[in-house]
Amino acid sequence: MDAATELQGRIHAFLKYSSFVTNVYEVSIKMNTSTLLANTNNSRALYRTIWRWHFYAGIFSIPFVILLSITGAIYLFKPYYESWQENQFHNLPVSGDRLSANEQIQAAIDSIPNGKFLSYRLPQNPDEAVLVNVQAESNWQVFVNPYTGGVVGKQESSWQLMNIVKTIHGELLLGTTGSILVELAACWAIVLIITGLYLWWPRNASGMAGVIYPRLREGKRIFWRDLHAVTGIWISTLALFLLITGLPWALVWGAALKEVRAFEIAPVQQDWTQSRAQEHQHWRAQASDSFDLTPEILSSAEKLKLAAPVELSIANSHHNSWKASSQSQNRPQRADVWISSDGNIEKQSGFAEKKLIDKAIGVGIAAHEGYLFGWFNLVLGVLTCAGLILISVSGFILWRRRKPEAGLGAPPALPARIGFAVVAITVGLAMFLPLLAISLIALLIVEFLLLRRLNGVNQWLGLGKE
Repeated sequence: MDAATELQGRIHAFLKYSSFVTNVYEVSIKMNTSTLLANTNNSRALYRTIWRWHFYAGIFSIPFVILLSITGAIYLFKPYYESWQENQFHNLPVSGDRLSANEQIQAAIDSIPNGKFLSYRLPQNPDEAVLVNVQAESNWQVFVNPYTGGVVGKQESSWQLMNIVKTIHGELLLGTTGSILVELAACWAIVLIITGLYLWWPRNASGMAGVIYPRLREGKRIFWRDLHAVTGIWISTLALFLLITGLPWALVWGAALKEVRAFEIAPVQQDWTQSRAQEHQHWRAQASDSFDLTPEILSSAEKLKLAAPVELSIANSHHNSWKASSQSQNRPQRADVWISSDGNIEKQSGFAEKKLIDKAIGVGIAAHEGYLFGWFNLVLGVLTCAGLILISVSGFILWRRRKPEAGLGAPPALPARIGFAVVAITVGLAMFLPLLAISLIALLIVEFLLLRRLNGVNQWLGLGKE
């Protein structure tokens, strides 16, 4: 074989190999492109699915979120409002000797028909009226001049402004039904925040605009979208904290917690309740027709220097044993001390003696109410409530701007493969929030057995696929 023939053979082999490599490369490009497109489509479908859950959760939750934010923000100022309200019972003229505690209590009881003694609040100053809680058909706060025995003011507890605000916040003035609605709204608000974080997550952002600060000059649609998303990311952690720390008060979640805690070796009395009825029963158990608040008991309670306000109530009527309880809004500062008739300390229980779960819930409630770390806690609470109102209003505006006339405006569904992480998060939330699990099951049953069979309703709700 001459050199020309050998060269020709090598060139032919090289071209054949090059053709093979090119074909392999083209197949690889096509496979990668196909995979990329499939992943993109699946990612888009998953995004659309989570957006739909975010939308439906928002439609249900937003009215409740606004109401709870307004009442919650008002309730944060409870101690300040009540201090201002009670100013009229301070700076009383001091003349002569103080009446005994028993005489002060009797004067309060006599002012309420069929009244029974509940508790006696220690005054912080000599010129301050004594507050006696009295129970009749309802609970009353009675303010007594400690020098004359005259009743200088009284008010039914359930009609106090802050108690009305608290009742709206906890049960919408609807009793058990309202409690369940509030808890259900809180559960779906948690879903709303989690799905919102997924939707907010920057995927193609070229900067921080629209991610951590809003774009104000790019049109109304971008403005409202950024206001909604950016406000949401700044307050999401605080909002989740408020929602989770409110669960111990919730009717279903709180009752489930109590059932679980019933199996503890040494069950404890929780210092929070799930409804007004439970709170009322808690007080009724301590109401009494007879009382003997001796000077020794009173002196011993004053020397304890518990965090104000401090209430004295009967612990054991047979042995004239009393309990001094700090009712400080900062729950880690609370303590209970049992005092015998001769003024000796029988036992005491403070934050340090509580179980870990009670400590965690106590800290959570104190932060939830805005008193764990002073004025900054209050400011954070107000800002969070204001932020929740802002994202609710901006979300409503976004919905109204894109809502079609003939439908609810839900994002059209796309077939999607739900990943393990999404399933795990959903199952975890359902296990942690029993009312959410019940509502999810009920929604799925209603949707597949009824709503999808009603064409007009199906289309209006946006349950069909794109």
